[in-house]
Amino acid sequence: MTTAYYSTIFRQSAPEIWKIVRDFNNYPVWVAGSGESRIEDGKSGDTVSAVRNVHYQGREIRQRLLALSDVERAQVYEFCGAPSLPVTDFRATLRIREIVDGDGAFVEWWANFDCEPARRNELSGTLRAWFAKWLESLRASLGDGMGRDTAVEGEWRPSLHGSGPIRRLWP
Repeated sequence: MTTAYYSTIFRQSAPEIWKIVRDFNNYPVWVAGSGESRIEDGKSGDTVSAVRNVHYQGREIRQRLLALSDVERAQVYEFCGAPSLPVTDFRATLRIREIVDGDGAFVEWWANFDCEPARRNELSGTLRAWFAKWLESLRASLGDGMGRDTAVEGEWRPSLHGSGPIRRLWP
């Protein structure tokens, strides 16, 4: 099993961010490059087992919502049908946590998956970069001026969910 992990800080509060990402069908609202999205079988975007069918950069991607927690401000999902990468047993979690010192949020996104051993680093790096890109898109949709250009990239080190970037946000 391989893990791809990314985290970042937002100036907006955790409830404000959760209000946008909570609906599993809200991808086009905050993920740049995504087109039409619909939940299959007439379910709502907050129904566990809902299948999201989203058009993203020329591909149709189907994902199933496995868990949704308003207490944890988290959603867990898997690919439904053919994955967009050569992986199996894919399960991703997007979680928003409140930062107590201030009114910001700590947002983390990770995925656990299996793949060919020779491709672990490549695929976890691809997913990590995608998570970063999509969270920057969320940041832009919120009008948060704290983009990547103000962050100083740090070294990689193991974290609770695998290797993740250490970002120093202020010098």
